[in-house]
Amino acid sequence: MIDNKNMILAIVLSVAILVGFQFYFDATRPPPPEQPQTAADGTQPAANGAIPQPAQGQVPAQTGAGGLQIPTAPSVTPSIESTRLEILAKNNRIAINTPRLHGSIALRGGRIDDLTLADYRETLDPESAEIILLSPKGVVGAYYAQFGWVGAPGVKVPDQDTIWSSTAKTLSPDQPVTLTWDNGVGLKFSRTYSVDADYMFTITQQVTNTGSSAAALNPFGFVSRRGTPETTNFYILHEGLLGVSDGTLSEIDYDDIKDQGQIKQTSTGGWIGITDKYWLAALVPDQKLSAATRFLHRTEGLVDMYQVDFLGPQQVVGANATITSMNHFFAGAKEVLLLDKYEEGYDVERIDLAIDIGWFNFLTKPMFYALLWLNKHVLNLGVSILLLTVGIKLVLFPLANKSYTSMSKMKKLAPEMTKLRERYGDDKMKLNQEMMGLYKKEKVNPASGCLPILVQIPVFFALYKVLFVTIEMRHAPFFGWIQDLSAPDPTSLFNLFGLIPFTPPEFLMIGVWPLIMGISMYLQQKLNPQPTDPLQAKIFLFLPLMFTFMLARFPAGLVIYWAWNNSLSMLQQWVIMRRMGITGKQALQ
Repeated sequence: MIDNKNMILAIVLSVAILVGFQFYFDATRPPPPEQPQTAADGTQPAANGAIPQPAQGQVPAQTGAGGLQIPTAPSVTPSIESTRLEILAKNNRIAINTPRLHGSIALRGGRIDDLTLADYRETLDPESAEIILLSPKGVVGAYYAQFGWVGAPGVKVPDQDTIWSSTAKTLSPDQPVTLTWDNGVGLKFSRTYSVDADYMFTITQQVTNTGSSAAALNPFGFVSRRGTPETTNFYILHEGLLGVSDGTLSEIDYDDIKDQGQIKQTSTGGWIGITDKYWLAALVPDQKLSAATRFLHRTEGLVDMYQVDFLGPQQVVGANATITSMNHFFAGAKEVLLLDKYEEGYDVERIDLAIDIGWFNFLTKPMFYALLWLNKHVLNLGVSILLLTVGIKLVLFPLANKSYTSMSKMKKLAPEMTKLRERYGDDKMKLNQEMMGLYKKEKVNPASGCLPILVQIPVFFALYKVLFVTIEMRHAPFFGWIQDLSAPDPTSLFNLFGLIPFTPPEFLMIGVWPLIMGISMYLQQKLNPQPTDPLQAKIFLFLPLMFTFMLARFPAGLVIYWAWNNSLSMLQQWVIMRRMGITGKQALQ
């Protein structure tokens, strides 16, 4: 039995070390530089809207009714010398100016390809640049949304290089913008953009037929991203392609879509997009109509290209008739209350799942709401975390109380266990028999303290998940030197917390709060019954040190939570021990 425990402990320790190394390596490894395209191997729409066959090795465009195909993002080699601002200045544009968004729409192609988030900055400095969400083609990391129509062969539709006309200059919540284009052979296209005060665009497309022949068209939309972005690369958080189809969430990692090339689905309702930890760009097709959706990966030279798109049902515009298609586009921060509002107000199916709340969403969602409610009243997210932890501890008090009572009983038996080990140390079978006899005599069940702990694990994992993914923790101050709860503690023991003018390497950045967490973990472990096997006891004593190094570079908000949770657990355990007559040195033996 003891040998099995040793093996289990060794396996757990090895896995923990490997996971810690992988997390540190991936977190500190710089992303590979994007290589300029060396060959024009992408597909370009023809003047009549038909898409030629892709070059060898490329993924074909999505095919809809009648063999129609959605365009893929065109091949454009980023200029090493051109900056984002220089490229934005090359085309005529319509400004986007809302309380929470700044940017522009390109009249060439009618793309939403320039968007920054007014409420979120790159650094803690309030004067630093706004977070850039979307960027135009031609820059490294191009990221944009495109809407349009796909027509049958011979139907001339607007393409990527169409120059649209508009008399408007600015898109705002109270001022929609309409773009127009005439194909010269009987079809007049218009595209109206409107936006609310947050992050939801509405794109209304109309086609009026002034000719004598009917035309069949399918509406489409896509979001294209050039290059693989730097990600958190942590197993509990999804970053990549995702969407909801028929009520089911699909999460596709960048590596997975590289292997599969493309994934197709058909759904009535739902949405499809590309997500970062905090930001989302998502297409929301008409929720009442069936649409073909797709996750796509292809390469241009050495650069990975990602795309999500939808193809709506075919519409026929007869002579002297007009057809309309209305879809939505979300581009902004993943705020839980805002996504809930869109799910209800726009009837968008499960868009709240864009926030990776995990398997225990029935626990995670209420914790989101509780944390936001507390933060609204105390105006400090760090204090809100402490108060929420106290609340959860109170709810789980009966379970924890039972567990700690069992542990205290085991603690009282520690001297007797030591005597048995000294007497029967060489006879493991006899030792186990005597231990079981002692448990029976004292009416102690060694496993009785485990079940309550197992029940609590999903609750505290759900809280951990909330703190890891919530955007409210980004750039949120606590007290003292912690000015960003989403960033690691900036201090380090190895330069005496800033007293020595020396910047330690990343793995030695062990700050004040990680040390507090490690000490609390050590003390809590000492309060628990110690393993009878000396080797196991030494391994357990080493674990707090190992976890201090492993978790030191985690967000400060999570480390503060762990330290506070450990402290509350120790307080509860200490009170129970006092009631059972375990005091002083005996409690820490």
